Amino acid sequence: MTERFSAREAIALAGDDFRELPVPMREFKPDGPLSWQGYDDARRRALTRTGEDESVVCGTAVIGSTRAVLIAFEFGFLGGSLGARTGDRVEAAYTHARAHRLPVVSLVATGGSRMQEGMLALTQLQRVARQSALAREAGLPQIAVLRDPTTGGGWATLGAGADVTLALPGAQVGFAGSRVRPSDADPAAYTAEAQMAAGAVDAVVREEELRETLALWLTLLTAPAAEAEGEGEVGGEVESEAASGGEVEPVSPPAALGTPGLPATGWDAVRHARSPERPRAAAYLDAYFSRRAAISGDRCGGSDDGMLCGFGSGPAGRTVAYAAQCGTATRPAGYRTAARLIRLAGRLGFPVLTLVDTPGAANDAQAERQGAGSAIADLFAAVATARTPVTTLVIGEGGSGGALALAAPGNTWATPDSYFSVIAPELAAAILKRPASEVRDTADQLRIRPQDLVELGVIRGIVEHAGR
Repeated sequence: MTERFSAREAIALAGDDFRELPVPMREFKPDGPLSWQGYDDARRRALTRTGEDESVVCGTAVIGSTRAVLIAFEFGFLGGSLGARTGDRVEAAYTHARAHRLPVVSLVATGGSRMQEGMLALTQLQRVARQSALAREAGLPQIAVLRDPTTGGGWATLGAGADVTLALPGAQVGFAGSRVRPSDADPAAYTAEAQMAAGAVDAVVREEELRETLALWLTLLTAPAAEAEGEGEVGGEVESEAASGGEVEPVSPPAALGTPGLPATGWDAVRHARSPERPRAAAYLDAYFSRRAAISGDRCGGSDDGMLCGFGSGPAGRTVAYAAQCGTATRPAGYRTAARLIRLAGRLGFPVLTLVDTPGAANDAQAERQGAGSAIADLFAAVATARTPVTTLVIGEGGSGGALALAAPGNTWATPDSYFSVIAPELAAAILKRPASEVRDTADQLRIRPQDLVELGVIRGIVEHAGR
């Protein structure tokens, strides 16, 4: 189990120059809204034990070079539970974030809603969810760090509802806390690592790497920012091009890294694209970005290592969102993660780069049970309605609709060692009831070479080799 930090220890772990925000303090009658016997005494003991008078501490801090609003839970205060006064402080913190256009970082450690305030406590989740939604509409990035434990409504709002969700190793994470789970529940399912495997957490980050990781994410997600006003000498105000009404320019496709010559035949195009020596997505991303940070998971229970998604610092230091296939059959979770990435980029005002490289969508029974068709449809819709421009480069195999779903209409390019086809030549021959000896001729008939695709108007052009 990970070490449990107090709210102020977590703040010190994340950033510097913490400035606590003014504290709203509603008045309660004795023992709170339910007149719960002993509630006032429990609060006094929590104050003596922790030095805090509520379960959250809110303020602004500098993380790397970016000032952000911090919402830090104090688990030592009644289990970090959410009550009415907790909701007051979280709402005030989000209001400050919107007024000063600052990103929000939540350092979560909570057992859920406060029993001693009954339904008044539970309805704070609606307040928190609304504040998060307002920040999302304003184009403000939200990052959550899941500490031990993160359960109940805190997980289901600030944690799972963030744009980027990080977790400390071994942290207990789950909607059901340890005292309310089924007696036979596997405790390993309620961990940060299990939630990452299930697509609900983007990364598990060691404590000593947390500050650097948060600094990178905030730098990337506030790259189009203006200089801060009214928050000291440190920058960090978020003013994305999309949120401010400015037009986001598309990015240029990366240069080709593989074989520079064009294929003579359709089958040559297939061979080049399938060559084990051909550069894959990771090589293109490393060449294109000076640094990058990955998101992981579809938030629906799955992840796909064959789809790399995240944000990176591209040419001229511009933040670019990326979704890249890695040459494997793409699974439903991969399509959903890419759709999540494209929509997030649109909200924050960043252009998108997609790299196509797949023999096609996964078509096994498990993929069908996981909703392959709906996942691909969702990605087609995300690309078609993207709020910021999408640029696509086909870097290897472009197999059928499983590849096309990631491609930008009217702004797709190709490398010389790639192909794009309605279906793989072998499968096309099978559908047409042709013998295996006719697969190569079928490849030629399909006109899948990069130069064929340009002539047909399917792609805009063929990118030059990086060495030229």
